[in-house]
Amino acid sequence: MTNRLHDLFGNRTVLFDGAMGSMLYDRGVFINRCYDELNLSQPELVRSIHEEYLQTGAEVIETNTFGANHFRLVRYGFQDKVAEINKAGVKIARQAVAQLKDKQAGTAWVAGSIGPLGIHLEPLGKTSLEEARAAFAEQIRGLVAGGPGVGVDLLVIETMPALNEAEQALLAAHEVAPDIPVMTLVTVDEEAQCLDGTSPEAAAAKLTSWGADAIGVNCSTGPATVLTALECMATASSLPLAVMPNAGMPRAVDGRNIYLCSPEYMASFTRKFLRAGAQFIGGCCGTTPNHIRAMKSATRAMDAQKTSPTHKSRAPIVTETPPAPLAERSRVGRLVHEGKFIAMVEIVPPKGIDCSKELAGASLLAGLGIDVINVPDSPRASARMSAQSLCIQIQQKTGIETILHYTCRDRNVLSIQSDLLGASSIGLKNILCLTGDPPKLGNYPDATAVFDVDSIGLVNIVHRLNHGLDIGGNPIGASTGFTIACAANPGVPDIDGEVRRFAYKVEAGAEYAITQPVFDLRVLEAFLKRVEEFRIPVIAGIWPLTSLRNAEFMKNDLRVAVPDSIMLRMQATTSPEAARAEGIRIAQDMLETARPMVQGVQVSAPFGRYTAAAEVLASVLPGVSAV
Repeated sequence: MTNRLHDLFGNRTVLFDGAMGSMLYDRGVFINRCYDELNLSQPELVRSIHEEYLQTGAEVIETNTFGANHFRLVRYGFQDKVAEINKAGVKIARQAVAQLKDKQAGTAWVAGSIGPLGIHLEPLGKTSLEEARAAFAEQIRGLVAGGPGVGVDLLVIETMPALNEAEQALLAAHEVAPDIPVMTLVTVDEEAQCLDGTSPEAAAAKLTSWGADAIGVNCSTGPATVLTALECMATASSLPLAVMPNAGMPRAVDGRNIYLCSPEYMASFTRKFLRAGAQFIGGCCGTTPNHIRAMKSATRAMDAQKTSPTHKSRAPIVTETPPAPLAERSRVGRLVHEGKFIAMVEIVPPKGIDCSKELAGASLLAGLGIDVINVPDSPRASARMSAQSLCIQIQQKTGIETILHYTCRDRNVLSIQSDLLGASSIGLKNILCLTGDPPKLGNYPDATAVFDVDSIGLVNIVHRLNHGLDIGGNPIGASTGFTIACAANPGVPDIDGEVRRFAYKVEAGAEYAITQPVFDLRVLEAFLKRVEEFRIPVIAGIWPLTSLRNAEFMKNDLRVAVPDSIMLRMQATTSPEAARAEGIRIAQDMLETARPMVQGVQVSAPFGRYTAAAEVLASVLPGVSAV
């Protein structure tokens, strides 16, 4: 099979340039500037850096367009200048190459630099794959505009943190510029793994199957780690290999970020890169014309201007491990699968370390015939005992099964994966995936939120773990075996948005849903009709009101739809005891009416009144006893 890069360079070693951003920073451009926009406002500065690299022996220079995509430029207000900035970047590089040809009769090529979008894509983020591909396509159109000799000679998709993003960039390149060679480079961590957890072997196999002309590693933590990753990739693909590492990790020196790897050190690794099979070599952050000069000398010293193609064994594409059928994963899963009506009660973790009251409540409810206990994860952003800890204690000490509420608020994707693996290993098998309340709603409003993903992304992560794959698509040895629940809020003002998000959750892998507390059954009925096309079993949330003030809080502070008829009923009570009794009767009425519509109910236990929750359920459900 003919490789399009072979048509440009044959099999010889090719030297790329080094960093652009680091050079601009060293020349006094503050890091709060949009470096890509300098193609318009300071083209001579950008051109001078290109010319320096060409003078030191670089044969390929990359355009100053690493971040020239819609999602990065919108941060500076330049989103309408994507095409203009990319075309200008190519023009500047072409001028530098033309000067080399005119003054020294030298030959060089222009590569279009395409960096990551700087956002999370689905399933971990809100940006769809189609939106990502469109953004890459918009940038590539600017880079190739004008055709051969005017646009770029090749495209370099670089510093890709995740394979799904690299795939969209490749698809965009093939769609917009099918005749232009494409080099695709990932970045790796200290353990030589891609930032989404993918192994370099798996990355190489996937990039090869997706139609890259060359693959490799750039940026990362320095040449040593990059070499390890390159050696792994060499076992999994027969494509030409490219390597462009940082000059080590930056260190803060007198308020400036300084890269400490010397040109001589980079030159020593250049020889190692060549021995590992690299054909395309260059530098990333922190590399300068001095580094490129030393690396050029290293390639000459090895007499490595030709490389012989070798046939390498390919790493197998990872296959998933399907989970057990829903009915076999947990008691909740069996009840959902069989269509049985499920009775749940919510127990909130304590604010201290003593959970004896919660354990006593769980034991009481288990004895009364409740099917499962729900345990919220720091509701209303309050600081409480770990929901995971209370879940396992309830299961071990009372025997009743639990559903772990799990939010994205406090954890990045690495922590999420770690927590979920741990939860599965200790016997927690039911997960309710939630975005989580922002910290400003809680008792520590200055706490920092993470929100790497939202509940849709979390459902995707759990679904993937259920199929024996981590967030990078690598095998974890077995399925985590969770039942996957999602939340729904039938009374939210933006019902169209709620229905759309519910559909995404179902598509991502949610197997049943639990609603927020419902007081207006007309709202619940309307929501269920809206989701009929993608309906999964729905469990209705019911909250026994304790007072008129509690009802007012629900309606006015939490913006829950509470009908005037219920407000009047609570207003008519004459004592706290009468108010609590009326709240239970209202909940019983709602449960009786809602029962034909849903597959279960979750009854909250306001202020730890577990007997009230049991009383609500006992009046309607056979098998549930009152205290």
